[in-house]
Amino acid sequence: MARPIWSGAISFGLVNIPIKLYNAVRRKAIRFNQLRASDGCRIRLKRVCETDGQAVADDEIIKGYQISPDRYVVVTPEELAALNPKANRSIDIDDFVQLNEIDPLFFEQSYYLIPDKGAAKAYGLLLAALQESGKVAIARMVLRNKQYLCAIRPAGKVLSLTTMLFADEIVSLEEIEGLPEPVQPEKRELTVALQLIESLSAKFDPNKYRDEYYEQVMQLIERKAAGQEVIAQPAAADTGKVVDLMSALEASLAAIKKKQQPAKRQRKKAHA
Repeated sequence: MARPIWSGAISFGLVNIPIKLYNAVRRKAIRFNQLRASDGCRIRLKRVCETDGQAVADDEIIKGYQISPDRYVVVTPEELAALNPKANRSIDIDDFVQLNEIDPLFFEQSYYLIPDKGAAKAYGLLLAALQESGKVAIARMVLRNKQYLCAIRPAGKVLSLTTMLFADEIVSLEEIEGLPEPVQPEKRELTVALQLIESLSAKFDPNKYRDEYYEQVMQLIERKAAGQEVIAQPAAADTGKVVDLMSALEASLAAIKKKQQPAKRQRKKAHA
């Protein structure tokens, strides 16, 4: 059973809505430990001084910000604590904007907002107002001693909160080398490309897509744990062949149509 990771209140105007914050994402990751090859002994990493190679105890370690080679500004925990944003348990709404005005580049981690006791009516009102207006609430909050910009929007029967990057955290395109010059495609190529997109168009179904690498690694681990011998498959050779763009588009479109023909015949039989 999921448990709340934070509790507070959504605040806009004179309205306060007590809520609880739940993780909306369950990340999957495979973590390997480092072992010594000769006997499988676990490897432990130590913090050592790069000058004399001696191990350093935790109580001897301080924080330093590098300002130039071999020069650091030392900052104490007390100094950092004095600058920490005050955790006031409030999600303060500043603006309401259209969702399509927010570039997805800004979105980070998502959470569910669930009403706390006695807040169902006010919570339901905000949810209905956002659904009816099509707007997204832009707010600020403090979570784990860090200030976040966030977006509040409907997610089915509940509200969701997604932390966002600040504008100065997004890399500007002007900083990227090798940006392509605008190219006007040939009309015939564009027509076939649009046909290819149409052939692959479908309603988004998140359950259709799976992390195949994660699943394959877990299957490998399970087979090895069961004592099965595993033979590594050779990597596919890179032919380095340059394919004509128009030929590739037409071949892709033909392959998709061929693949879709059995499904179309089955639908015709079902309606007959």
